[in-house]
Amino acid sequence: MAFHQSKPLRFGDCDLTGIAYHPAYLSMLVDVNEAMFASFGVTWKELMFERKIGLPSVTMNIEFKRPSTYGDVLDFAVHVRAIGRASLDLETIVTVRGEVIWTIKQRIVATSLDNHKSHPWPDDVREGLTRYLEPAA
Repeated sequence: MAFHQSKPLRFGDCDLTGIAYHPAYLSMLVDVNEAMFASFGVTWKELMFERKIGLPSVTMNIEFKRPSTYGDVLDFAVHVRAIGRASLDLETIVTVRGEVIWTIKQRIVATSLDNHKSHPWPDDVREGLTRYLEPAA
């Protein structure tokens, strides 16, 4: 089951023509990923400041299908494709009114904020992520 969240495309997310400015998409994606973790009771604030675990993206493969414009509501569907010892492979499909706008395949790696090396997923985080696990066909 994918994690779903909708986000409006605001004026500040667009260029002067009213078309989405692509860096705004990545900011929205960070918000959606953070919300996915919160959905199973683990906040990024807790991970970073209490558990000292960072969540950097190490790869991103984005494909833009068509533009979106000011006022559109973007529907994000985040699919967990694989959970490794410290890695997390996500595929996010973003639609507007049912039409795919862009997709991204992303790998996040849990890291120790003390030494910046990979850090195994804590059991509660792994359990929470597993609820969204849908390996690619």
